[in-house]
Amino acid sequence: PRGAALLPQVVDHYENPRNVGSLDRNSKNVGTGLVGAPACGDVMKLQVEVDEHGKIVDARFKTFGCGSAIASSSLATEWVKGKTVDEALKIKNTDIAKELCLPPVKLHCSMLAEDAIKAALADYKLKQDPNREEAEKKA
Repeated sequence: PRGAALLPQVVDHYENPRNVGSLDRNSKNVGTGLVGAPACGDVMKLQVEVDEHGKIVDARFKTFGCGSAIASSSLATEWVKGKTVDEALKIKNTDIAKELCLPPVKLHCSMLAEDAIKAALADYKLKQDPNREEAEKKA
């Protein structure tokens, strides 16, 4: 038997990925994170939609990569929904890897998912306060 038989969660998320698609990247309430791992060629786009109370109400992803990368981003979108921005920032790649039982050679996939969450939330925060970055540059 091949290794995939040992990882039913990965296969499930790969064969039935959750939240595939795109949100309106120009919306003020949508944060978009685009991250890639040049070494393996995986590219992950993760988007979050945040309501006026700072709660993530929707998340979408598009991933070009292996089954573990797709599964990691699918799981990440499931986990961020319903969380506040601050709660979502606490999601760690180790938690994603543990949930999916990723083998060591695929840990970069869970790291990519964590990076994508952080990038999407950073983009969202920037849209909420576009002057903050300018102020930080001057400081």
